[in-house]
Amino acid sequence: MTGIILAALVGGVACVLSPEAPESKTREVTLWKPMGAWSGHGVMQTEAFISTTGTLRVQWETRNEDQAGRGTFSVMLHSGVSGRSLVPVVEHRGVGRDTAYVSEDPREFFLVVDAKHLDWSVTVDEGITATVPDTGRR
Repeated sequence: MTGIILAALVGGVACVLSPEAPESKTREVTLWKPMGAWSGHGVMQTEAFISTTGTLRVQWETRNEDQAGRGTFSVMLHSGVSGRSLVPVVEHRGVGRDTAYVSEDPREFFLVVDAKHLDWSVTVDEGITATVPDTGRR
């Protein structure tokens, strides 16, 4: 009987001395890696860039429209492997700015920008998912 009581006491002391580690809390975030930046006036095909995730963020701006209402701007994503057009990213008239998100299979890409009567700039970033400690702050 004293053996049972002793075992219970030792077990209870062991629980007090080595409590379970607190549960580690993490969260997933998207980090944005720059892939390229271009600007111009008129039509341009960008150099190719390789995305390992296929998650792309395209930030664009148009400005300096030479006559109000005449400016047009489009951006098309193309496969860098076959050259075929994959998805229209932007179609806009006039001066403006915005961000577009594209999800494709990972591969080599390039953009074709077609602009008339305005100046433009475009940046492409690749989204990479990472797991970080959740500190409670956002």
